[in-house]
This record gives sequence, structure tokens and C-alpha cells, in this order.
Amino acid sequence: MSTNHADEYHDAMVAMLELIWGEGFMAPGGPGNVENMVSGLALRDREVLDIGCGIGGPALVLARDYGARVTGIDLERPLIERARRRAEQAGLGLRLEFREVDRGALPFADATFDCVMSSGAFTQTEDKLGMFRECYRVLRPGGMLSCYDWMRSGAPYSAAMQEWFRLEGLTYALATLEAHAALLGDAGFVNITTRDASDWYRREVAREYEQIRGPMFSSMQSLLGEAQARHFLENWRAMLAVCESGEMRQGYYRAQRPAVADA
Repeated sequence: MSTNHADEYHDAMVAMLELIWGEGFMAPGGPGNVENMVSGLALRDREVLDIGCGIGGPALVLARDYGARVTGIDLERPLIERARRRAEQAGLGLRLEFREVDRGALPFADATFDCVMSSGAFTQTEDKLGMFRECYRVLRPGGMLSCYDWMRSGAPYSAAMQEWFRLEGLTYALATLEAHAALLGDAGFVNITTRDASDWYRREVAREYEQIRGPMFSSMQSLLGEAQARHFLENWRAMLAVCESGEMRQGYYRAQRPAVADA
């Protein structure tokens, strides 16, 4: 049971994210984003850890489409409960396990997983080096870490960025793509690769904003009520602004635990 975390993803926010990003997803890109993270990796019957699994969309895709055995973990019990229901409804209970966890060390033995992945969760992780070291520890020799995250430019936060943080109401700990790569090296990883995806999401968030303020708005009002719908409209307007300015960025990164076991 999680005892040191205050839930941030209330029902209205989860409903809104699913409306925009697709059923089961709390980060952009849907199944295509999962494909970007795991393309080229052999996952059939491999053990995969999904950190910050949310309501289970990416884990379900990994089990259903890639044949992986997935353990999803998250800090928030309501999200885990939703993920478990989704796994049962999909008939994938034998390949999917979801666990609520506390902050800090991962509750798994050394060298448990063949792959660790995360979509957006490290965006909210302050101690990234500590988390990367934990990912390294639970990976088997030769195992891969593959992630998608929201990031920052190297400049101090602007007033527009602070406004977006306020509208989001979430705890963010953004770092640059270059900082992620350096920390992965410090954690012991090798074969580190990064890819800036900011141009892709700049186009996506513009499309999302047009949908939200246009044909989607009536659905938002019915689902969330007038006040919440207008809040999310403002939220996306603010996010579009910081994406277009280049201050809020997105990126993919991969890294490997060396294939030879540590001495």
C-alpha cells in the first residue's frame, strides 16, 4: 500500500486524458508511442516492467501485440484499480500484473526484467539518477531501458511555463534531453541513444487544441461539466504556447545494461 504519495490524477483529469489520447492512455501517441519505445526489441515472452503504468493502456498493448509479460507499477491506487479491470476485460490477466508501489527503491529483486519502459512517468521524478540506478539494478545483463518523457529547454522557466504548471496542477521535475543521457551514463548504462520528438508533439498538441476547442468541446462538457471543460481548454492553450516556443520539449531515450554481469 502506498503511504507517502498524494493522488494527483483525479477522475476528471483521467477522463479528459483518455478522451484526447485514447482509451487507457495518459500520455500522447497511443499505441504508436508504444511502438516507438519498443521498436526493434524482442519482447515475446520476456519480462517487462512498465514504470508509471497509469490506467494500463501501454502495458495492454505490450502484452496483446508484442507477447510480453508485463508488470505495471504506479503510485496511485485508483489508477492501478482501473488498469486491473482493463486487463481482466481484455482477457490478459496471465500476462499483466499491476501493483501499487511507494516512492523510492523498486520492490523487485536484482536482475528481474528483460526490459524496463516508462511513458511520461520520469517527467515527474525528481531523483532521476536514483531512478535510473534502480532501473539498472532490476534489469538483467543486456536488458534495455526505453522511455518517452516531457522535457525542458536549458533556459529558466518563463511566465508562460509557470502558468502551464499552474493549470496542470501536477508535480513536474523536467530536465533536458542531454541531462537524461548524462545521468544514464552515470547510472552505468551503455549504448545510450536519444531522439528529440519536440517537432512531432508540437504538431500533435496544435491538433489536440483545435479538437478540444472545436468538435470535442461538447463531449468534454457532458463528461466533465462546464467549469472543468473550460479549465482543460485553457490548460491545452497554455501547453500549446510552451511547446510552440520550444520551452517544453519531448524526447525518447534508450540505454542498455552491459551484457556482461557486473563484477
